[in-house]
Amino acid sequence: MRNLLILVIAILWLSINPKQVHAFVGGSIAPTQVPQDTLPVPKGIKNLLFYVQRDPNINTVVYELNVNAQGVLNEKEPVKIYWIRYAEKGERKDLSFIQRKFAYGLETKKLSPEKYELKFVSYSKLPLYLQKGTDGKYHVYTQFNQKQAMLNRAFVRIQGGTFWVPNVLYVDLIGREPGSLKVVTRRIIP
Repeated sequence: MRNLLILVIAILWLSINPKQVHAFVGGSIAPTQVPQDTLPVPKGIKNLLFYVQRDPNINTVVYELNVNAQGVLNEKEPVKIYWIRYAEKGERKDLSFIQRKFAYGLETKKLSPEKYELKFVSYSKLPLYLQKGTDGKYHVYTQFNQKQAMLNRAFVRIQGGTFWVPNVLYVDLIGREPGSLKVVTRRIIP
């Protein structure tokens, strides 16, 4: 069972970072860090909820509200998830099966007609809530310093590790308070 888990993690890492295979030397990842304030910000996405960026490249995972042409929410799959491959001319690409099931996918549970609980498949300790705000639009909310705030983006800092298991140092969540729109942050250390 342990060997299967290690294989899945390795395949996941390589599918997320296919151009980073050359960075492995002697079983470890060459240290590369991208300053998170220099990463591209997704533009022109009408129903953007939030996005995730991480070392060691600029590709971005986008979480977008999944509505039809009439603006009606898809209740079975309320969030559409895909890559913007900035390292590949900004191409949009679906997540692979492994990325959806073990890394960036979301488990979704409908709590009421306009409220859903979302949890990352890779980190179920962080509950997120998709619900309408006072502006009548859907946002994703989570806890920032004991207060609910709207999640805008997340950044995962990876430093070193092995071929099988990258070393995640921390995850920064960046959001806004609903009323004041003041920027708030939260750091999670796994």
